[in-house]
Amino acid sequence: MLRLVILGCIAYLITGLGQLVIGSVMEPMVHAYGIEYSDGGQLVMHQFLGGMVGILFAPWLIDKRGKKFVLLLSIAFIIIPEFLYSLLPPWGIMLTIAPFAGIGLGMTEAVVGSLIIGYSGAKANTAMSRVETFFGVGALLIPFAGAALIQAGLWKLSFSFVGILSAITFVLWLIWWPKLLDRPAAETTAAAETAAAASHDMQASAGNKKTSKAQMRIILASCALFFFVYVGLEMSYINYLPSLLVNTNGLPESSATLAISLFWGAMVIGRLISGQIADRIGGSMYLIVTCFVSAILFVLMTVFTGVLSAFLLAFAVGFMMSGMFAIALVFANRATPGMTERTTSLLMACGGIGGGLLPKGAGWFLDQHGPDSVRWLFAGTALLLLAVILWASASARNHASTASNTQSIAQTFH
Repeated sequence: MLRLVILGCIAYLITGLGQLVIGSVMEPMVHAYGIEYSDGGQLVMHQFLGGMVGILFAPWLIDKRGKKFVLLLSIAFIIIPEFLYSLLPPWGIMLTIAPFAGIGLGMTEAVVGSLIIGYSGAKANTAMSRVETFFGVGALLIPFAGAALIQAGLWKLSFSFVGILSAITFVLWLIWWPKLLDRPAAETTAAAETAAAASHDMQASAGNKKTSKAQMRIILASCALFFFVYVGLEMSYINYLPSLLVNTNGLPESSATLAISLFWGAMVIGRLISGQIADRIGGSMYLIVTCFVSAILFVLMTVFTGVLSAFLLAFAVGFMMSGMFAIALVFANRATPGMTERTTSLLMACGGIGGGLLPKGAGWFLDQHGPDSVRWLFAGTALLLLAVILWASASARNHASTASNTQSIAQTFH
C-alpha cells in the first residue's frame, strides 16, 4: 500500500507541473512566437480539451487493456509532448501537440486517483489527501522553476524539466508496479460479497433496487455539481486574485502574484492534515464544515479589501479548500460503491468543465461590473457550493438508510 501511495504522489507531482507549466512561461513564449495572449490561451484550451478526453476515456480503456497498460500509456502521452514543446516547433504544431499532453495529464490523474481510492480502504481520505498534496507541490514549484529559467534565458527547458520527471515516473511505475493492483479492489470485493448476501432474498430486495439506483443517480448528480462549482470557484479565484489586487489596491503585478503562491502554499499545508481530520470526523462533516467556513471567508472578502486582508484571506481560503477535492472524491465513491473508475472520471470531468467555464464567466463579470462585484460573485458561488454539499450529504444519508433497511429485511427473512 505504501508503494502505491508513493508512486501516486510522484504521478500527481508531474500532473501538477504539467498542467501549469504553459502558464508559467506564457510571457516569454508569446514574445518568442510573436503571437497574442489569446493565442497562448488557445494552447491552454487545447491541452484542457485533451485532458477531458483522457479523463472520460480512462475507465473504458482500463476495461479493455488493464490498469498498468493504461497508466503507462498516459504517462508516455505526457513525456513525448513535453519534449516536443521544448523544441519550440511551429505554432501550428504546438497547438496539435497540446491535446495529447492533455490526454496524458487527464488520464494519469483519473487512473491514479481511482487506484488510490479503490485500494486504500478505510484510509482512502488520508491516502488521497497525501497524493493531492503533491499536485499542490507541483503547482507551487513550477512558477518558481519557470521564473528561474526565464531569468537564465532558458525558459523552454521548463518543458524538458517536466518531460524528464515524467520519464522517471514512467520507469518507476514500470519496475515498481504494486502487486496490490493485480488483485481486485477492496471495495469491489466488498460490494460483491454484499450482493451475494442480498441474493438470499431476491423478492424482498427487487423493489428496493430501483430506489437504490435512483438514489445513487441523485448522489452522483449532486457530487458532479459540487465538482463543477468547486473547481470553477477555485480556478476563478486564483486566476483573478492578482487582477483584483492590482485594480483595487494598486499593487504591481509581480507583488500581486505572490498571493497565488500563498494560496498554493496553504493548499499544500492543508492537504497534509485534511485526510486525518476527515477520517476522524467523517468525509461528509468535513466537507460541510470546510464549505461553511470558506463561504464566510469569501463574504469577508467583500468587506475587507485591503492588501493585508486580501493576503490573509487568500491563505485562509487555500487552507480551508485544500482537502475538498480529495475528500469529495472519496465521499462520492463510498456513497456509490462498485464503480470507482467511472465515478472518479465523471467527477473529474465535471470539475474540468467548471474550471473551464466559470473562470471565463468571471472574467466577463470583471470586465462588465468591476472588482467589487466579482468579490460578491465569488461569495455567492461559495454559498452555492455549501448548498450543494448539503444536498449531496442528505442524499448519501438517505441512500445509506435505504440500504440499511434492505439489509435488515434480508436478515429477517434469512
